[in-house]
Amino acid sequence: MRSSALVESPAQLLNVVEWAHQAGEPRDDLTVIVLAPTNEASRRQLRAMSALAREDGLEVLWHEPRLGGAATARTVRSLASELSGIERLVVGDPFSGVLQVVMSISRAPEVVIVDDGTATLEFARQWVAGEHLSRWHTVATPGQRRQISQLARDQISGSVRRRIGPESGCRLRLFTSLDVELPRVEVGRNTFGWVRSRFPVPEVKLGSDLIGTSLVETGVVDAESYHGGVASLVEQYAVDRYFAHRKESDAKLARIEGLGVEVVRPDLPLEIAARLGVLARRLISFPSTVVHTLPLVLADTPAELLVCDIDERWYTERATANSGRFLGQVSASARDRFGLAAVAC
Repeated sequence: MRSSALVESPAQLLNVVEWAHQAGEPRDDLTVIVLAPTNEASRRQLRAMSALAREDGLEVLWHEPRLGGAATARTVRSLASELSGIERLVVGDPFSGVLQVVMSISRAPEVVIVDDGTATLEFARQWVAGEHLSRWHTVATPGQRRQISQLARDQISGSVRRRIGPESGCRLRLFTSLDVELPRVEVGRNTFGWVRSRFPVPEVKLGSDLIGTSLVETGVVDAESYHGGVASLVEQYAVDRYFAHRKESDAKLARIEGLGVEVVRPDLPLEIAARLGVLARRLISFPSTVVHTLPLVLADTPAELLVCDIDERWYTERATANSGRFLGQVSASARDRFGLAAVAC
């Protein structure tokens, strides 16, 4: 079956590789199309992940849809031609505006969503509720321009729902490590078998590593509150390394370095980076994708993962009312599923 995969982040590309292995997808039948973001750290990780995918036998193409107003239109026109006649469309992010446009014009009879991001939990909820597909942390801003932009997004999202809904005749599948179920949707489980077979078991040492989050950069969490929480964890658990999220700002990370910890900016998704070199016996994370993926990736190691919930006082005025509910669900479901311990900042 001829397939094309559209990805925008290193983690999405990793998920495509895992899906191809688990599904037994012939390499000659699958083309991966990277829709490059503008964030340089994301681009660096995507280049490194693309190299690994090519080593695994996949064809990887690179597109630049975000280099100015006309770039997106050029990319969509090019993709309309490249995707003509494919039998399966694999997408890494059902909330992406660019991917939603492509999904709405594609006529592939099968669509596979390969997403291990915690947004998958929100996708499942919105899909069952019949809501428009929108990110959980979308910050509302007033103004006519915002209203027009939101209307356009709602129209595209509505087209996507009709395109892949149960009545469309399209076969919708979901491939994820998260514990979700969707009515009339086939769900495949990502076990991260490729990562564990491709990369060796890491050496585990005493100590603590802290895993960062971009909640400040998305406008959900107050910068000073977050820094105070990090400082508290560093002191309580003798943290000596901080794994930065690819979207965290340089200024924010410089302040964290000032706490006396080493800031590591991984060149690959953390699910791979955690298996390279030496890993701390204790890993501490805020609510994020990794509290669901790392227990699987590190199942063959003695490393322990702890979850630090976001204090309600950390949320900014711009954060949506949905933020606390969503992040609470992320951590609670991981604790229930993997038996993770909770820590206070």
